[in-house]
Amino acid sequence: MGNIKNFIETIKTIQIDQVIDIVVGILIYILFRCLSKSLAYMTVKIFKPKAKNKKEIRNNPFYSPLVAFYALLGLYIGILFVKTPLGISIKLMEIINKIFKIVVIIIFANGFANSLTSKSKLINKIKEKINPEIDSTMYNFILKAVRFIIYIIAGFLVITELGYNLNGLVAGLGLGSVVITLAAQDTAKNLFGGLVIFLDKPFVVGDWIEVENYEGTVEDITFRSTRVRTFENSVVNIPNAVIANDSIINWSRMEKRRNKVNLCLDLDTSIEKVQIVQQKIKEMLKQHDDVIDDTIAVRFDKITDNGINLLVCSYTNSIDYASFLEEKEKINFKIMQILRQENVELAYDTKTVFVKNT
Repeated sequence: MGNIKNFIETIKTIQIDQVIDIVVGILIYILFRCLSKSLAYMTVKIFKPKAKNKKEIRNNPFYSPLVAFYALLGLYIGILFVKTPLGISIKLMEIINKIFKIVVIIIFANGFANSLTSKSKLINKIKEKINPEIDSTMYNFILKAVRFIIYIIAGFLVITELGYNLNGLVAGLGLGSVVITLAAQDTAKNLFGGLVIFLDKPFVVGDWIEVENYEGTVEDITFRSTRVRTFENSVVNIPNAVIANDSIINWSRMEKRRNKVNLCLDLDTSIEKVQIVQQKIKEMLKQHDDVIDDTIAVRFDKITDNGINLLVCSYTNSIDYASFLEEKEKINFKIMQILRQENVELAYDTKTVFVKNT
């Protein structure tokens, strides 16, 4: 109640010039709030005079932060006008100044971070001048690292504005290093694993890999984990530490793919028929466009309890799984045609049972 009475007494003692200051302060805020988009548009236009359409300017990473900045600036200037009429204390004004500076730091840090993406024309021009052949995965990792550093710097600036001594903070971290180390073990392992992935490059974004009982296409590689979209269309985030310590099969880096078929011919098949079938399958594979000729092997492998085993092995240029299955199907159909033409039957899994009469 006392605070309300004091506020009412303050209102009663306001002079005409103070009323004018309050009105001016409110109008300044309203003006900046209404013109924030236009001011942001003009600011971006000054730094990007070649931008021809509004959409391009509004998609600029600094456009939204500038809109927020001009609205905040109008509020801050308005407060400066009304601080005397409303009796805002020096201590409260110091707090307002700190809040203004902190919000400005966050706004512009966000703008700078958002400008560092692979879609940025300026960043892509810098990339072309420095190293146009840089791997896209490494390129994205560097951009993420720079964005991370920007946020770290912004964080230190905010801490400084709050009045904390960074030297004291570092000393405090030194005292609590054991606790932090124990708490951040997994994070450190994942960061190190991510670094190993980027340096060794066992795979890149877009590769088809198999790791830790998961198989799919790599969608993204971050500091902490690798995102893989499985063939069931689900997304799994695998920690980089797990990948770095596990065996990785990169199916996308196959230069050729093996097709292996075991034919178990009936035991009654004559040797001549086996040799004819063997020769015809060889000729069929040689005539097949995607089969690599010097990898063809059709051999009388072994004799089993059920029949004569004929091993058909070759490599195909069809790397991706869908095209490989298609080529495999074509080869299997032709093998069946050869067997039918030669009247050769495949053996069944049979067992002989002797019944003893007692």
